[in-house]
Amino acid sequence: MRIRAVFAAGLLSLLLAETAAAQPSNLSASGLVSEPEGAQIVTDPARIPRQFREAPMLAERVRAGTLPPVEQRVPAEPLVLQPLREIGRYGGTWRGAFNGPGDGENGNRINASDMMMSWDMVGARQVPSVARAWEVSADGRRTTLHLRRGMRWSDGSPFTADDFVFWFEDLYQNRAIVRAPMPELQVDGKPGRVIKLDETTVAFEFDAPNFLVVEQLGAQAGLGGQSYRQSNGLTYGGYAPSAYLRQFLPKYSSEEEVNRRARAAGYENWVQYLHFIKDWQLNPALPTLGPWRTVSPINTPNWVMERNPYYWMVDTEGNQLPYIDRVSLSLAENMEVINLRAISGAFDYQARHLQLANLPVLLENRDRGNYRIDINLATYGADLALHLNTSYTADPEIGKWLSNVDFRRALSLGIDRDQLNETFWLGLGTPGSVVVAESSPENPGAEWRRRWATLDVARANQMLDSIGLSRKDSAGFRLRTDNGQRLVLEVLAVQALQPYPRQLEMIAQQLRRIGIFLDVKETERTLAYTRVQNNQHHIFPWSNSGSEKLFLVPAYVLAVDPINSANGPAYAEWFASNGARGRRPEDPMILRAQELYRSAASLPEEQRNAAAQEIWRIAVDQVWSIGVVGVSPGSFGVQLTSNRLVNVPRRSCIANHCRTPNSAYPQQWFFR
Repeated sequence: MRIRAVFAAGLLSLLLAETAAAQPSNLSASGLVSEPEGAQIVTDPARIPRQFREAPMLAERVRAGTLPPVEQRVPAEPLVLQPLREIGRYGGTWRGAFNGPGDGENGNRINASDMMMSWDMVGARQVPSVARAWEVSADGRRTTLHLRRGMRWSDGSPFTADDFVFWFEDLYQNRAIVRAPMPELQVDGKPGRVIKLDETTVAFEFDAPNFLVVEQLGAQAGLGGQSYRQSNGLTYGGYAPSAYLRQFLPKYSSEEEVNRRARAAGYENWVQYLHFIKDWQLNPALPTLGPWRTVSPINTPNWVMERNPYYWMVDTEGNQLPYIDRVSLSLAENMEVINLRAISGAFDYQARHLQLANLPVLLENRDRGNYRIDINLATYGADLALHLNTSYTADPEIGKWLSNVDFRRALSLGIDRDQLNETFWLGLGTPGSVVVAESSPENPGAEWRRRWATLDVARANQMLDSIGLSRKDSAGFRLRTDNGQRLVLEVLAVQALQPYPRQLEMIAQQLRRIGIFLDVKETERTLAYTRVQNNQHHIFPWSNSGSEKLFLVPAYVLAVDPINSANGPAYAEWFASNGARGRRPEDPMILRAQELYRSAASLPEEQRNAAAQEIWRIAVDQVWSIGVVGVSPGSFGVQLTSNRLVNVPRRSCIANHCRTPNSAYPQQWFFR
């Protein structure tokens, strides 16, 4: 069954009546958009609890002698949280959905308090998380983190500065495990260092100023959340559970021994096995720091997480958080199934994968499903961007055109963004380029929203003719210049966040008018990302969420991140490895943008904003990624909350660096 609420006149009328006018600036009149709100971190010593209480399920284990008392599990310096509305009660299972093993972000984000720092409710200011405090030296070369005394991993082992040194020396610097260094741990091409000062103090040191480290430690950047960066074959994150992982490394036994263990577990070698073992989504035995830990892995129909008995947050009355016992995410084969289940009231909280086009029917079924709907607005430029692989070489003819700026500009001019906006965004999005919202200090000016981003079929055809693609077949599609066959561009469309396959089918129809044939292939997410990272794709549609802070998540703007820069992964690997791997770009504009990005860490904020503006001007003009519609509630912006669930903010930060819904503190949500 397909939900086509956008075409249901009665339901659309309901939406328009509620929103007063179908523009983001007027959504506040609907009652669907509230003022930002959230729980608060307590730092007043007089309000720090001296006695602690725990969930009944943990108290039973204490009585049985299988778990120490709560006073021995909570650190000496816990993070104290004042709940949004009221002190909660323990118990219950949070029901949600995910769409397969590649959709790990559902769990990563609700466990994202495992970052060193988090962000406040609007995403403007960093607040403590795993690190209780930090400071940056005057010259910017050393960032020092102060950890919480007595803090423990979910298995009870101590969490100390040793876990940072272990990650840096034994995992990150081992090129069998991490094939290319991360840009965030380099300044001017020189690597940084991780140094233990004492058991609870660790420093990140560089040979040149690096004022970005603090923000990167609290975002999706390579130094960000451990849960995200240790899964899906990644090994970033800044720290790792050393006491547990040592046994899987040759350094602590022998290569023969760890390979023997790997083969016994069904893996070819110890590296493959390690990538499984350190993935919190797949390995329930892995110690973690988040509020919930995996007990039924992501490659099963129900991804189930259960409370961490050693979690290090408490409320103002000394109740160890989280309040909710379990999180159960049910597998859905596609996003339409997720939206149907949402409408029926099957979820307690869901924002990821809820489609803006289904907003009318979600509103109509609120009473029946016993939920409320809230709208959150984003500031990143594109819910849908077509990331063009400028470093593609497997087919030289395709690579020639993807690296041609006039070809990319012509494709962009051939897209009818207004039609897409009305169909998939209900007219609530902002058509245009990938550039960040005008409210951002990194935005270079309002005129860059429409640069190469308005429909102009005549000009697009003229540009394609002029660059040598004037010959067409009997169906009107342009022919390759090498063998006279039809020029076909392959698009890897994943079912996630947006209905990318359906959106790309509409774009494919639009581009027929300029003689371009798009072959839209619906692709499983893990496979799609594997192809992207191996430089095997033509076009990858995704958002550019996170680029509202360009230097924290630059991957969707320019080629600097070998994991996520779909607009030139081979160039990104060259950049990240300082020329040791990948391929040097021939395009001077790519080199210029990379140079600007590399220099940003040593710049004060005002100059950093100026550098970001210049990168945006280059990226928009060069059209490495074609922006379609953004600055909207399109991804994460439609928030469904059960009427039984308390302390959930009606509006909070939905930016990538906030790791939505992490800044809303799911730890303090509870069932009435």
